[in-house]
Order: sequence, then structure tokens, then C-alpha cells
Amino acid sequence: MTEGFWNHFTKAEIEAIRAAARGEAGPEAEQEAERRAAEPRWRHAFFAKLKRFGRHVPFVEDLVAAYFCTIDPETPSRVKLVLFGALAYFILPFDGIADFLPLIGLADDAAVLAAAIAQVAGSITDRHREQARELLRTEA
Repeated sequence: MTEGFWNHFTKAEIEAIRAAARGEAGPEAEQEAERRAAEPRWRHAFFAKLKRFGRHVPFVEDLVAAYFCTIDPETPSRVKLVLFGALAYFILPFDGIADFLPLIGLADDAAVLAAAIAQVAGSITDRHREQARELLRTEA
């Protein structure tokens, strides 16, 4: 017999199995429902800011591809966390340098976004990039 056969289930796995047997949604389903409820708010904020400042960001296609990577259910949680943090920094008005300052206002946002995208570039797929190109074509 293989060694993996003898590994025990974790407490979370046992609870998920019990919840599935009872026909209940597990904690992952509840977290996904909460994420989907919050998505329209930050999606609107992201695209509103992108329309205002997108022409000043030299890697706007990568930025939109990162957005699509963040909402992709197949993207690993670690990648989503990195990208969501960077996108939140881009969206939120409270950051290192105020966005209304000419030229330098978006410099810190761009630096954070570029670093995050570079860190997880392998997880941003061709499909995410194609979705970004299509969105930018239709919005232009």
C-alpha cells in the first residue's frame, strides 16, 4: 500500500465532508459568496480609476490582465492575495503619495503594481491577457 493511503484527514477536511454529506455549504463556499458580494464594489472602483489614469500607466494591459487573474477561480490564493493587495493600493485614495499630484501622484501606485505583477507574472495566463486586450479594445 502507498504511504498516502495512511495519511489522516485534517479537521477542516472532515468538517467539509460532513457538510457535503448534509448538503450544506462549507466554509469555502461561504468565503466565495462573500467575495462575489464584494466584487462589484471594487470592480467599479478599479475601472473608474483605470479610466481616469489608465493612459498614464505604461503597462495598462498587464494591469487589466492582473485584474482578470485575480477574479479567476483557478488562480492560486497566494497570487490572488498579492494582486488584490496591489490593486487595492491602486484603488484606495490613501497611499504614499496623493494621486492628484501631477506626474508623481501615480508613481508609487505604478511601482507597487509593477512589483506585484512581476512577482506573479507566471500566473497571469494568455487567457487573462486576451481578456484584457478585448476589454481595452471595447472601452477605447
